[in-house]
Amino acid sequence: MSGSVYHPLLEMLYRNTNVQFWLLQIVGWFGLSLISFLSLTLWYDQQETAYIAHTLLQSALGVIVSWPLRSLFRYFWNDILIFRISSALAGIIGCSLIWTILRISTFMSMTGEQDVWSDFGGWLFGSILIFLCWVAFYHFVKYYQLLQNKHQALLELASDTQQEQLKRLQAETIAHEAQLKMLRYQLNPHFLFNTLNAISALVKVKESSKAHEMIVQLSKFLRYSLDNDPIHKVSLRQEIEAVTQYLNIERTRFGKRLRLHFDVPSHCKSIDVPSLILQPLAENAIKYGIAPAEAGGQISILASTEGAYLIIDVIDTGPGLNVAKNPIKSAGIGLKNTDERLREFYNDDYEFRLDNTPDGGLCARVKVPSHL
Repeated sequence: MSGSVYHPLLEMLYRNTNVQFWLLQIVGWFGLSLISFLSLTLWYDQQETAYIAHTLLQSALGVIVSWPLRSLFRYFWNDILIFRISSALAGIIGCSLIWTILRISTFMSMTGEQDVWSDFGGWLFGSILIFLCWVAFYHFVKYYQLLQNKHQALLELASDTQQEQLKRLQAETIAHEAQLKMLRYQLNPHFLFNTLNAISALVKVKESSKAHEMIVQLSKFLRYSLDNDPIHKVSLRQEIEAVTQYLNIERTRFGKRLRLHFDVPSHCKSIDVPSLILQPLAENAIKYGIAPAEAGGQISILASTEGAYLIIDVIDTGPGLNVAKNPIKSAGIGLKNTDERLREFYNDDYEFRLDNTPDGGLCARVKVPSHL
């Protein structure tokens, strides 16, 4: 507990065992004086100053006589139990004898009473009981302090462990976000390079109006790309709008050779997906399905749900792919990037695969949880 919680005096009492010991010594022994006054001095009608003074003096003597017991118990504290018990019994008997002798001597001297030594056994028995209680209370407080210290140490250890876990989670989160940003930003130069080459080709063949239109479409797409944080998701509706902007750029280049078909039910449009996750799939379809064919072809984007999952298919009418065990690993940077981004977002709870369609084209399927 911090010092700001308690008053400084209470904080010192809580932390300093020496202060606690002497405070309990004084309160305990002079509390005994009050008990002695109420139970003996008043009972025997010994209310003279000498008797009251002796009651106070014997408590002061008790403080002094019991003081060495603390050092004795500390010395034997880590020894075996028999030594600790023996030291406690020896301390009780020794202190009881000394305190009894001092009490009787001072009592006779201060009050003038005689023949008190004949009652030595009674006085000694009372002293033993008092020191036995002192030793028991000392050990109770000592064990309580040890328990509190152990509890505090466990709390501090738990706090340190929690802080370390928090720092590790923060570091993992930062690394995860950095990985997502790196993967997403890899798409921009890759896509930009291809688009600028297309614009350059249009300029060379003096298709300035198409080049201008493509530049406008490119600026819109890049603005969308910059406005969306790579570590956050967007709705499928926004993602469809983004891929439509990209396909409009390509349509400027291919004209009627590029046909588009969308089938995205309204209940799918509100589901969140990683931003620009469809663009590399559409780009792959353009590069391998549309561009090589003189008559062009069609790109279809279909969406559906299956249980708790969203399924998105990007289908082209191109030649498909050669049968391979793992076509994604042998694919270009765009598809590999898509697979890595999906893994960063969903761990292993996703599916991304390439399959030939019955008509000979290629279907790139993305299956992700719809509730995340």
